[in-house]
Amino acid sequence: MSFLTEAWLHSNAFTGPLPDFSNLKSLQVLSLRDNRLTGPVPGSLSGLKSLKVVNLTNNFFQGTMPVFGDGVLVDNAKGSNSFCLPGPGDCDPRVRVLLSVAGSFGYPQRFAESWKGNDPCVDWIGIACSGGNITVVNFKSMGLSGVISPEFANIKSLQRIVLADNNLTGVIPKEIATLPVLTQLNVANNRLYGKVPGFRSNVVVNTSGNVDIGKDKSSGESPQGLVSPTDAKGGNGGGSGYGGKKSSSHVGVIVFSVVGAVFLVSVIGFLVFCLFRMKQKQLTRVQSPNTLIIHPRHSGSDNESVKITVAGSSVSVGGASETRTIAAGSEAGDIQMVEAGSMVISIQVLKNVTNNFSEKNILGQGGFGTVYKGELHDGTRIAVKRMESGAITGKGAAEFKSEIAVLTKVRHRHLVSLLGYCLDGNEKLLVYEYMPQGTLSRHLFNWPEEGLEPLEWNRRLTIALDVARGVEYLHGLAHQSFIHRDLKPSNILLGDDMRAKVADFGLVRLAPEGKASIETRIAGTFGYLAPEYAVTGRVTTKVDVFSFGVILMELMTGRKALDETQPEDSMHLVTWFRRMSINKDSFRKAIDSTIELNEETLASVHIVAELAGHCCAREPYQRPDMGHAVNVLSSLVELWKPSDPNSEDIYGIDLDMSLPQALKKWQAYEGRSQMESSSSSSLLPSLDNTQTSIPTRPYGFADSFSSADGR
Repeated sequence: MSFLTEAWLHSNAFTGPLPDFSNLKSLQVLSLRDNRLTGPVPGSLSGLKSLKVVNLTNNFFQGTMPVFGDGVLVDNAKGSNSFCLPGPGDCDPRVRVLLSVAGSFGYPQRFAESWKGNDPCVDWIGIACSGGNITVVNFKSMGLSGVISPEFANIKSLQRIVLADNNLTGVIPKEIATLPVLTQLNVANNRLYGKVPGFRSNVVVNTSGNVDIGKDKSSGESPQGLVSPTDAKGGNGGGSGYGGKKSSSHVGVIVFSVVGAVFLVSVIGFLVFCLFRMKQKQLTRVQSPNTLIIHPRHSGSDNESVKITVAGSSVSVGGASETRTIAAGSEAGDIQMVEAGSMVISIQVLKNVTNNFSEKNILGQGGFGTVYKGELHDGTRIAVKRMESGAITGKGAAEFKSEIAVLTKVRHRHLVSLLGYCLDGNEKLLVYEYMPQGTLSRHLFNWPEEGLEPLEWNRRLTIALDVARGVEYLHGLAHQSFIHRDLKPSNILLGDDMRAKVADFGLVRLAPEGKASIETRIAGTFGYLAPEYAVTGRVTTKVDVFSFGVILMELMTGRKALDETQPEDSMHLVTWFRRMSINKDSFRKAIDSTIELNEETLASVHIVAELAGHCCAREPYQRPDMGHAVNVLSSLVELWKPSDPNSEDIYGIDLDMSLPQALKKWQAYEGRSQMESSSSSSLLPSLDNTQTSIPTRPYGFADSFSSADGR
């Protein structure tokens, strides 16, 4: 594969660690964004001299943030992975050794999601500490496979290791028996074999449920674990840092080869497809008036811009149109130009998977088209947005081009992904990822009719934070700034895990570079429109902030932004909610009756109400940025973080904590609870005077959203 120059492997749900890249000496472009890849980025990748463009955003890469050579364009959005530090730098030695341990399990995604930051003693799943030293590693019932790493022996403070009820193979490394303060090793109910090392007499060892323990096997499996790609090549942050020896075991070689094979098979498939199309081009040269030209994302010049052409509707199945370069400023006719990175899907495929756009497959309808549910032959469920023929010209066509331009550039785990598209004559369709739980409005307003359970408060908080993070990314963390302009519950979609993603970028407008706002025609939904936008058409990011504040009020009250079934003075949610928040009794009555209110919940609702009020302030300068909303909500969500169903063993006193550690944790929690209680002693307290971790309001906010200045 030394001839490979480009690999576009994004949005494929790939998991596990990266393989060795040292043989890909011609690789120039590598796109890995929007997968579920874990483990350290191998040094064989960051050290590639041929590399020009690499995209790592929205994965779960761990360890040290890689440093690429000068001239390499790196897309690695801040906070979109699980690196130990926000920038390049060595990880804490404790982090390095735990990553080596995780490497023997294949770098599970569960660890990568939880193990964030540079201190494993702060909320790392399965890890308990005392005085900054790791004392307990409890990975019971975590579905782990692989082998037990000898790197455990480098955690000298370990007292207890619990690996029971997994699918681990190999032997118990003899190095673990050298741990000086170990008192318990529980490896029950795995598939271990071989002789049990000789432990000190005070160490309780549980090996029950391993039918081959004490027996030798000729399979060649080794206790030494896997050699991570980073360890093998001296990459970034993958090694232990404790001087432990690395093994070249058969298991490591086999698993490493499998991971590499999966990666290379994807690349080979891509190459076979391209060669197939090139062969067809030699046999049949057809010029289509509706050619789709795909550009590389980071093309350096117009002469280098055209990479692939795909025929439009006038070409028979299997035909390929002639590749041509369109000079800047030339007349392109019907040729549609988009950037590479998304899949082109034929109109026939989309007709088949939607039963010819059957009414039974309709998921919803919007101003410019209808959304249909479909399922591809590989089982992938999709949502197809079909532009109606009457909406193709003018505003509808502009929306379609806007969606392609935006969605192929903007990627975030809380923004709905564009999987593909189809341009076929007058037919223009977008293919999105399918969100099984539908819209937020379905769960917030229509749950009784649809037989759903009402959303609990902690779930509503998490959804609000997801939306805030998605919009924050649109406003300032993407390569360019975008304004949604139609943020509302029907444009917030939920997955099976009830995590939210912001959808419908048809009304997004690219904010001009160096400008804070644009003036344009009104687009949006009444009830969510900011006053200045409704009156003047002036658009800033604060328009989305206002809409977000309305959504927060809907989450608290269960009422719609504009409800014509209510009396006239209660029809508009923002006005009604301000009036209801004047005193404690009326405020409590305004809260959705399905929310179970206790002191903790009410204190949380108060803080969200304060935030919603500032977001809905009359003047744009009085509204916060979305980053402030993220800070406020993330602090609340952290307090409400749901426990893992298997976490009793992980966080329980008997299994994970020494008595001093448990007391310390109780004291910390009690202190935080007291601060929360004091901060919520009044109905809507000023955040400036609280002792909580909630950030204070930015300068210029009104003291309360019910004040005259804040209306």
